[in-house]
Amino acid sequence: MTDFYRIRRLPPYVFAEVNAMKAAARARGEDIIDLGMGNPDGAPPAHVVEKLAEVARNPRAHGYSASRGIAGLRRAQAAYYQRRFGVDLDPDSEVIVTLGSKEGLANLAQAITAPGDVVLAPNPSYPIHQFGFIIAGAAIRSIPAAPGPDFFTQLERAVRYTVPTPKVLVIGYPSNPTAYVADIDFYRQVVDFAKAHGLWVISDLAYAEIYYGDVPTPSILQVPGAKEVAVEFTSMSKTYSMAGWRIGFAVGNPALIGALGRVKSYLDYGAFTPIQAAAAAALNGPQDIVEANRKLYKSRRDCLVECFGRAGWDVPPPEASMFAWVPIPEAWRRHGSLEFSKQLLSKAGVAVAPGSGFGEEGEGYVRIALVENEQRIRQAARGVKKFLAG
Repeated sequence: MTDFYRIRRLPPYVFAEVNAMKAAARARGEDIIDLGMGNPDGAPPAHVVEKLAEVARNPRAHGYSASRGIAGLRRAQAAYYQRRFGVDLDPDSEVIVTLGSKEGLANLAQAITAPGDVVLAPNPSYPIHQFGFIIAGAAIRSIPAAPGPDFFTQLERAVRYTVPTPKVLVIGYPSNPTAYVADIDFYRQVVDFAKAHGLWVISDLAYAEIYYGDVPTPSILQVPGAKEVAVEFTSMSKTYSMAGWRIGFAVGNPALIGALGRVKSYLDYGAFTPIQAAAAAALNGPQDIVEANRKLYKSRRDCLVECFGRAGWDVPPPEASMFAWVPIPEAWRRHGSLEFSKQLLSKAGVAVAPGSGFGEEGEGYVRIALVENEQRIRQAARGVKKFLAG
């Protein structure tokens, strides 16, 4: 087999085994309840789809678009940050449209790191937080995913004892997969630390609008002076049920936004213009879907916690995000998260994501996505009960 340098740095994709089993089971006609992939099952608001169709009917809308995003969409994102967080952004220098936050994170990694640079990233975390930089040639030093006191203890140690000195700090709250949340005081400490140690901060805020308490999720850019060191990624995927549309944003520090824009100008021509126009309509128009999706995921979360608990598998209720981060039942701990996930799929017809796929600190857990309706979640619980009893 041909040995490519960057491919050699990537471990086998842990989720691939479960995905292959899931596909084979469905090919045999089996009913699989898929709580593994965070793929929303809803649709965008009707006015957003109508805007897509309206612009697509324009014969002039089918050429290359703008790599940085059309001006109207960048203005719409700046307006969202102003009304939601009270943060002022320059649409021309502090906002860029990405093909989903995943693409944006990977291309920013290419733009700002060199082979041998050290990046601090949480473990466990969404794989692109680490592997975007690994693909770019950087080395990763893990820090805790939980935003508690140990976070800053380990952060201080990482900066003090790592050679070369770390260049970038990646954080993401509400986090995927753990559903940890951070408050504004945490972000103040992060900004102060970054300024003191010359770190760039990349904040992933993809689940900004999926929170279940009374206090809305904050942005790191609400901290005075944060734009001097930080850039933040958001996404239309979960908030507006537009995952397949692949629209996200990076906002914040102009130098980082400029670097990302420079790299993207060589790699893509931006999303299809009608999609960008429709995304602007989503941001500028009625926001009913935002509250509706929040209530939907909360209802599913409560159903999951209740019925899986009665089935014999305790699920800690997440405070935010569309995921539950769940310890493997005691009897299965020694088998590991991958084997447990495979057995759950084959014997209960329920697919979950093994925690080891999010980093070695994820071992002993699985991630359960709230992407099926309550009837299907209860059906999954019945399968889980039989599986655990067997």
